[in-house]
Order: sequence, then C-alpha cells, then structure tokens
Amino acid sequence: MELFLLNNGLPALFFLSFLAATVLPLGSEWLLIALILNRFDPGSIVTVATVGNFLGACTTYGIGFLGSSFVLQNFLRIDTVQTDRAVALFSRYGSWTLLLSWLPIIGDPLCLVAGSLRFNFFLFSFLVFIGKLGRYAFIAAVTSGSLS
Repeated sequence: MELFLLNNGLPALFFLSFLAATVLPLGSEWLLIALILNRFDPGSIVTVATVGNFLGACTTYGIGFLGSSFVLQNFLRIDTVQTDRAVALFSRYGSWTLLLSWLPIIGDPLCLVAGSLRFNFFLFSFLVFIGKLGRYAFIAAVTSGSLS
C-alpha cells in the first residue's frame, strides 16, 4: 500500500489528506514526508496536502451542519466526550480555536462543532485553511531542512 501511495504521488497525497481531515482515523503527514524525501517539489506537496485537508474539513463542517447526533455517534463514531471537549474549547476561546483544526483527536470535532453551531463558513474556511497550511508548511520545512 505504501508503495502504491508513493508511486501515485500528489493524487494519493490529496486523497489521503482529504480523508485524514474527515472523521476517519488517518494521518497524511507520513506521505508528505515520504514524498519530500523522494524529491517531490515541497511547494506542490504543501499545496496539494493543504487543499485536500481543507476540503476534508469542509466535509466535516457540512456533516456537522446537516448531521444528527444519531449519525455522528453511530456511523461516524464521534463520541460525546470528543464533541463536548470541542464545544468547551470553542465556547471558551471562540473562533480562534479553528486554527487548531489540524490537531489529532480534537481537530475533527472542532470542525464538526463549527458546522453544528452554523458558524460563519467564510471565517471557518479562512481560519481552518491557515491552520492546515501552517502545519504542512512546518512539516515540509523541517523535512526539507533535514535534507540539507
């Protein structure tokens, strides 16, 4: 599987980054690093990963916007503890918490909560995109710097 993903480069990274930003328990950072180590262009890699991850977060926002708690708990396996934690964080710190949407465990529920609260989609998009871009750019910079 790993070889398949490496051989398909940017399309595989887009797909994996998209899925990783939904409620599926996946990570895309390892493929981003592997592609950089295999001499893919870091700028292209960061762009593709960011766009894929952002669109996945928008999907999660949409699920929160349209979804019922039955769907969230029974099909998507987002438990009430994660959701309650995200609501508390969002309530305490406001929209700025969306900059943390890239974090494991809490990031997907933050996007879901933003959708369920019908948070302004344009502000959601801006904050989530910036957070995800920052994460991938940081990983790419550290990885590219280790090649020097």
